Amino acid sequence: MNYLNNILEAVGNTPLIKLNKVTSHLPATVLGKVEYFNPGNSIKDRMAIQMIDDAEAAGLLKPGGTIIECTSGNTGMGIALTACVRGYKCIFTTTDKQAKQKIDMLRALGGVVHVCPTDVEPEDPRSYYSVAERLSTEIENSFWCNQYDNKSNSKGHYHSTGPEIWEQTAGKITHLIAPVGTGGTICGTSKYLKEKNPNIKVWGIDSYGSVFKKYKETGIFDKNEIYPYKLEGVGEDILPENVDFDLIDHFEKVTDKDAALRARDLARKEGLLLGYSCGAALAGCLQMGEQLSADDVVVIIFHDHGSRYVAKIYNDEWMKENDFLD
Repeated sequence: MNYLNNILEAVGNTPLIKLNKVTSHLPATVLGKVEYFNPGNSIKDRMAIQMIDDAEAAGLLKPGGTIIECTSGNTGMGIALTACVRGYKCIFTTTDKQAKQKIDMLRALGGVVHVCPTDVEPEDPRSYYSVAERLSTEIENSFWCNQYDNKSNSKGHYHSTGPEIWEQTAGKITHLIAPVGTGGTICGTSKYLKEKNPNIKVWGIDSYGSVFKKYKETGIFDKNEIYPYKLEGVGEDILPENVDFDLIDHFEKVTDKDAALRARDLARKEGLLLGYSCGAALAGCLQMGEQLSADDVVVIIFHDHGSRYVAKIYNDEWMKENDFLD
């Protein structure tokens, strides 16, 4: 008989899918690493398992314990799946800009969700970072994953996402493009790929309202750059320890509108119903297209599935309310 022992064994080995219509004017071969084939419908399943494995090994997470995490939704899904299989309780903090579907899905898997305001400083006691940290000190036998600074995040991609992309492209990859939030995906994958070939270019996608691009180019953390934006899972108002700026060659900023429109293009022209950050990644690739040649093999990491965004970027009324559609 051919079966998996539990849902966690279904994580990984996601396909590379060639983009055709949306990148037809580019000379390069552009491939999408489509991560919604993971059981939690996102790439975050990989690092969620790694963080919990490492916490168990270090004795930080004990049987019957509670896992606490601040999440925009996808990491929470991966943690919730792992918790279901291994018998842990979960508490998640998220922001009020996240799609309601994400919150409902976390609750469906048994998680307790605290919704916190978006438009506050990270140090504010109401922020989703601060609430998660506080709960971890108040609840006995609990572990705060802290995906932003927990190096198990990057480690998970170094050991899975990077090797998969290298093998699937037969080592021919020349460019890696991925949104940057916690930094774990792009930096863990970049570290592996650059060890194989240091000439691979790694482009990180940033959002307007985030600090990454200016910090990479000037070394200045400019709080004046920070303001609310619609994109989910892209950019930050902090510098997570998982963001290794030496592993990212360039940051490309993308607007909320362009990201939304490109996600809709991927759905209607390629049949790929993907998340908001995936549209941002494609938009960044198109903006940098003049730097590509016919010999290049570009891999774009598409983090998650579009089901989380049906009430937002795939809803015409929401798009019109935000002036994203004429």
